[in-house]
Amino acid sequence: MFSIRRIPASLSALMMLCAASGVGASEIQQQSRDENPASQRQRNTPVVLVVGASGSIGRPVVAEAFRRGYETRASVRDLAQARLFPKGVAVVPGDLTKADTLHTALEGVTAVIFTHGISGNDAQGAEAVNYGAVRNVLSVLEEPAHIVLMTTVGVTKPSIGHDWKRRGERLVRASGLPYTIVRPGWFDYNSSNEHQLVMRQGDTHWSGSPADGVISRNQLAQVLVDAITAPSANKKTFELVAVKGTTQSDLDPLYAALTTDESGSDNGPGDQDTLPAGNEPQRVKEDLNALRGRFNR
Repeated sequence: MFSIRRIPASLSALMMLCAASGVGASEIQQQSRDENPASQRQRNTPVVLVVGASGSIGRPVVAEAFRRGYETRASVRDLAQARLFPKGVAVVPGDLTKADTLHTALEGVTAVIFTHGISGNDAQGAEAVNYGAVRNVLSVLEEPAHIVLMTTVGVTKPSIGHDWKRRGERLVRASGLPYTIVRPGWFDYNSSNEHQLVMRQGDTHWSGSPADGVISRNQLAQVLVDAITAPSANKKTFELVAVKGTTQSDLDPLYAALTTDESGSDNGPGDQDTLPAGNEPQRVKEDLNALRGRFNR
């Protein structure tokens, strides 16, 4: 669907960064050499950047993308975190709060999976991370790519942290890119027999507890990666939880049963308008206007 280009050769600069962070250059070089399965893949293989790769969701997402044979990149602030990932994953430096550090990581990608985020109600941190990371990536991205954004169940219940995540969702919808927005339930609160996936819409579960729904980290990672290549997941926003039962081998019927996001809407299907776009801060309105339809060509 998209033309694929590889990261420009910049090994010498990467080696200097490795030395500064305590990672051996030979270790990083080895990840890009013969043992890297990506070097033997077809040119139409998805090139996937995982944002927030070192986190508790990012790591299984990286592993899942790599397991599927995708050319996988892990975006990290500290190259010492290269040890967290399978051999063959390209570990690329970048600070999500600084757009000018993200160019190399985004070069030639065909999909970006956001697994970043901070909890709590630190207004400055929530804006910089939950929202700013999405804005910065989309502003630097030069070619179309499928965006998979993870936020949270209950994101439409007003709070500082939720509101900035929801603003990030709106940037993705406005961009004109293909996308999937996944709002997962509580991580790893599921019982051993709760693996049947359910995709809900309308975000009506606001208890702020596992009663809103649960999901294992590994199943969440599988869905985030699966959405990249599932046409029926495009332009869908949904909450993802698991109930009693076995996991489905084919997720397409679940995606297909969902309502597609309305074109031009700031919200997902059935969402309560608890964050009116007309009342947004001016800087948020300017970000939306700058990104709106940027990739509609």
